[in-house]
Amino acid sequence: MSAKLTEREAAPQLRPGRWLALAVLVLAVLLVAVDATVLGLATPYLSEDLRPSSTQLLWIGDVYSFVIAGLLVSMGSLGDRVGRKKLLLWGSVAFGAVSVLNAYADSPEMMIAARALLGVAGATLMPATLALIRNLFHDPRERSLAVGIWGATASAGAAVGPVVGGFLLEHFWWGSVFLINLPVMAVLVLVGVRLLPESRDPAPGPWDLLSVALSLVGVVAVVYGVKEAAAYGMRWDVAAAGAVGAGALLWFVRRQLTLPVPLLDMRLFRHRGFSGAILADLLTILGLSGLIFFLSQFLQLVQGREPLEAGLAELPAAIGAVTAGLVAGTAARRFSVRAVVAGGLAAVGLALAALAWLETGTGYPVLGSVLLVVGVGAGFSFTVTADVILSSVPKEQAGAASAVSETAYELGAALGIAVLGSIVTGVYRDFTVPAGAAGVTGDAHDSLGGAVESSAGLPAPVAADLLDSAREAFVEGLRSAAVVGASVLLVAAVAAWFLLRGQRLADSAHEE
Repeated sequence: MSAKLTEREAAPQLRPGRWLALAVLVLAVLLVAVDATVLGLATPYLSEDLRPSSTQLLWIGDVYSFVIAGLLVSMGSLGDRVGRKKLLLWGSVAFGAVSVLNAYADSPEMMIAARALLGVAGATLMPATLALIRNLFHDPRERSLAVGIWGATASAGAAVGPVVGGFLLEHFWWGSVFLINLPVMAVLVLVGVRLLPESRDPAPGPWDLLSVALSLVGVVAVVYGVKEAAAYGMRWDVAAAGAVGAGALLWFVRRQLTLPVPLLDMRLFRHRGFSGAILADLLTILGLSGLIFFLSQFLQLVQGREPLEAGLAELPAAIGAVTAGLVAGTAARRFSVRAVVAGGLAAVGLALAALAWLETGTGYPVLGSVLLVVGVGAGFSFTVTADVILSSVPKEQAGAASAVSETAYELGAALGIAVLGSIVTGVYRDFTVPAGAAGVTGDAHDSLGGAVESSAGLPAPVAADLLDSAREAFVEGLRSAAVVGASVLLVAAVAAWFLLRGQRLADSAHEE
């Protein structure tokens, strides 16, 4: 066995052009990451133009994550069947086209619908990129580096988005932040057609449409129920939505266990490392996303920074994540998977806990340090968990496994914005409007952007009092959300320490 077998196994590891192909894949990651981060900067301008209510503003922020989370498993499975390259390229075209619809939305309802459609297109991109990496890089050390580059690009997109978006917002209207997707999409499609290899499951079975519907209805209904209950308390319609969602997900799981070729192989969750990595990702994003969504508003509307300055202020998180992502695989092999993941999550949790002392005038050295620690911790954790997830499954199931990973990420983002965002909003709404500003109570209580907008028509002393009260209430809400987010991250660190016990990254293809 031998030398011939070794030669056959080595051949795909040395696939010509695999690093150029990776460059194309990370463009897709960049596309999604940039789109997610520019929204936070554009929110104050969007609020001023479209005048959404606080509930509509939350929906604009999280409907993308709702839809993408509901469809990721289905799209990952579809890519395994029709071809991951084909799905990625068609999804990129759709993503660019729908970005134009987002840019020219002229009402809150149209914006919410456009974000939902963007979620449909986005659901085709992320599982395909990770699955193609699994099939491009058979050598585990090369794959660890490729996954690190993949994760670093997502972090770089988080940095590029605010900086480019800030520049655009200072020179153009808010819709321009969505149009930056178009040139990236064009390069991805034109180059990807030539460089990306096609890959699919050789025996995929039929694509079960009932399972697709159940996963979409289940995820969206459950997240909607959580969001509404957190914001407004339990009502009969909220309870009904939650029950419908839970029932759909239960039916989905039972159906997967009985289908000869399921949409999602539930046996993947029997692997403790796979389940532990998924849970760590879900809890981490849940703890982070709500705060990140409101951070841009804090920098602009509370501390008065211009959009470009606010974007630059968020750079330490991306720099930390890029740096950590590139060395995470080496660190996990030298120490252990659980030490790197749990340590990273604990670092993020402690950094968030420091925000419990946030004030309206908190200096940038404190904020920058917190963001740097968050970036480093998240970079270590996300890179290693992505590697664990990919290496835990056969390459034929890479699409499904990647989709589960991305579903955890997007579901965590949706829940984080819903729960932590609702905490911020709930605390904010209780602030006292000064007597001279009683006529703007509704708009001022809807959102901080609404308070800033309302203050423009008031006498200077009354406007100053209104803004001071609104900003203090907003920061108090951020502090409360930071405590909850930190608690979630520390729980995730403990869970990762136990669930990833004994897990390690392979050093060669023979160990997989």
